[in-house]
Amino acid sequence: MDPRPLFPSASALAAAVALDLAIGDPVYRWHPVRLMGDTLSALETLLRRAGADGYLGGILLFLLLAMGWVSVWSALVLGAAAMHPWLGWTLHVLLAYSLLAMRDLLAHAARVQRAADVGDTEGARHAIAQLVGRDTSRMDAPACRRAAIESISENLADGFISPLFWYGLGGVPGLVLFKVVSTMDSMVGYKTPRYLRFGWCGARTDDLMNLLPARLTWLVMAAVAAFTPGASAWKTLRMGWQQHALVPGPNAGWPEAGIAGALQRRIVGPVWANGKLVTELWIGDPNDPPAGESADLLRAMRITLATGLTVAVTLVLLLSRYVQ
Repeated sequence: MDPRPLFPSASALAAAVALDLAIGDPVYRWHPVRLMGDTLSALETLLRRAGADGYLGGILLFLLLAMGWVSVWSALVLGAAAMHPWLGWTLHVLLAYSLLAMRDLLAHAARVQRAADVGDTEGARHAIAQLVGRDTSRMDAPACRRAAIESISENLADGFISPLFWYGLGGVPGLVLFKVVSTMDSMVGYKTPRYLRFGWCGARTDDLMNLLPARLTWLVMAAVAAFTPGASAWKTLRMGWQQHALVPGPNAGWPEAGIAGALQRRIVGPVWANGKLVTELWIGDPNDPPAGESADLLRAMRITLATGLTVAVTLVLLLSRYVQ
């Protein structure tokens, strides 16, 4: 069978990105990520019942999920293409569209912004709780905006640019594989007694697959900052390089410290969880003021969108030139 319907496609990617920006993440029962999550839960139950609840169980979970869903979606796209090329292309587009998440990310941040702008602190807390897993009851409007800036910069990398990166390298199989790993990380990649060993494979594989995209996000963000009024390309580069390690994990700190530099504002600040102060860490140039104004979050949203679009358009152009 001709494998080309699975290859990365400039036209399919352009259509998928356009749909995501115009409509947002589609909500339907058979959404690929929901199906992956349901399958993961069922497999976890079976593996734990079989006594495979440690490192081996986590590795088996990854292998079963990856082989199963990469095979299923590849077979569906190839089967549709065998029936008619346009049917295969359409399914290819719908799958890619369902696995990108730019508009919804910005929509979450916009809800925080709208509530904070009218002085609705409870509304801002409720909106930011959809993006972060910390205690929001102590957060004022500026803290909600800072958390939104932090969240959209991190999720820009792993929710939009990483899928683009792996789609560009591996087409449909590469994109599905990345989403399998991302789903594993979000569901079992916790450092808790239950998941410390069982979730290790998913968490470490997610770190590996986001390694290059996170740094790419930082670099492109610096280029975007150079053309954004009030932003600093130099501080984007400097803060990302100097402060990325302040954030737990090998990847999140690059875009988070980068956006702080771009905005010339400090982000994070006091973070509470389960009634306890977790950190009072500030990221950004110590001489810059804390972020928290309406203009700060608005500029962060613009930089986030421009960074994602720059990567998407560049990839579309590369695919149109080198992949037939």
